[in-house]
Amino acid sequence: MAMETSLTFEEMWDKIIACDRNYDGLFYTAVKTTKIYCRPSCRSRKPKKVNVEFYATIAEAESHGFRACKRCQPETQHSPNKEVAQKVVGFLMANHQSKLNLDEVAAYVGLSPSYLDRVFKQETTETPRSLLEKIRIDKAAHLLKHSDNTNLEICFDAGFQSTSHFYKAFRRSKGVSPSEYRKMTKGLQHESANKQPMLEGSYTS
Repeated sequence: MAMETSLTFEEMWDKIIACDRNYDGLFYTAVKTTKIYCRPSCRSRKPKKVNVEFYATIAEAESHGFRACKRCQPETQHSPNKEVAQKVVGFLMANHQSKLNLDEVAAYVGLSPSYLDRVFKQETTETPRSLLEKIRIDKAAHLLKHSDNTNLEICFDAGFQSTSHFYKAFRRSKGVSPSEYRKMTKGLQHESANKQPMLEGSYTS
């Protein structure tokens, strides 16, 4: 089941570097040099960023001449609960700026709140609420790294309803304040720009 996401190229790149399985089925990574596409969670060695393209569906990737990775097997079917989890993740990503509660998320997928909470945690190890916070933290971290927006602007752009919650949640997740994170990542970007690019590996074919 393909879900429309609001992720930028850089955000999708971050997800494949982290091998984040919560985004499996929401987009596919295609490598131009090997002509192979993978799930975001694939553990194969990562390619150079310049050789990567992202597609929303398997059909789209295959129409551009890519074939499925034999290691992560993105073309294989998921369980019904996995499809529900993917649908919820897509909904949370598309609505992360809104004030959501479990009843609204459950209504979207047509399940009871208690049942959704249970099956979602089985599939993702997260609850919808905890994953929504993670999505907001990831969005804030991306903006801190790639924009000059103020912390206050980023707080509300990411979907947090209060600055105190934003600062507490961000520090709990990243171990540093938003301002410290921005300074740290800007420094790493500058340092990386002065280094040679990493050697390219290949996805398992």
